[in-house]
Amino acid sequence: MSKIEKVLVTGKTHTTHSAAGNTLRGHNGNLDIELSSPGSSTPAHVFSGVQPHPKAEQLFAGAWSACYTAAVGLVAQERNIVLPANMAVDIEVDLGQTGAEYFLQARLTLNVPGLAHDVATELAHIADSICPYSKATRGNIDVALNVITA
Repeated sequence: MSKIEKVLVTGKTHTTHSAAGNTLRGHNGNLDIELSSPGSSTPAHVFSGVQPHPKAEQLFAGAWSACYTAAVGLVAQERNIVLPANMAVDIEVDLGQTGAEYFLQARLTLNVPGLAHDVATELAHIADSICPYSKATRGNIDVALNVITA
């Protein structure tokens, strides 16, 4: 994989978990979507405050964030880990250039305040191993996985 020498644009999302489903927000309020899982009784998607043309990188980060958040929830449930009410996932996807070539790179941050760091790190890595978006990008783009417990 080639390293990006110059970042051209970054799409950022912040996904929080609620009893009604996941709420996805763009970093500057451009993308607010309520998400649900297949078979859920809550609405599939509610779009509010969506700009006419959100960045492709932001849309990709949003889809990945929703999937990764669900994977974190599944792993936590399987391992009887109680997630904090303010758990969140932040994903940034960069479009960049090295020479004349274009590439993507990403940063995933799992925010689980109050959870033991070793437990949170294991949770983050297992969720990354089962998330279809993480699987699709693995080996194809540079991805950094971070955990915040404070």
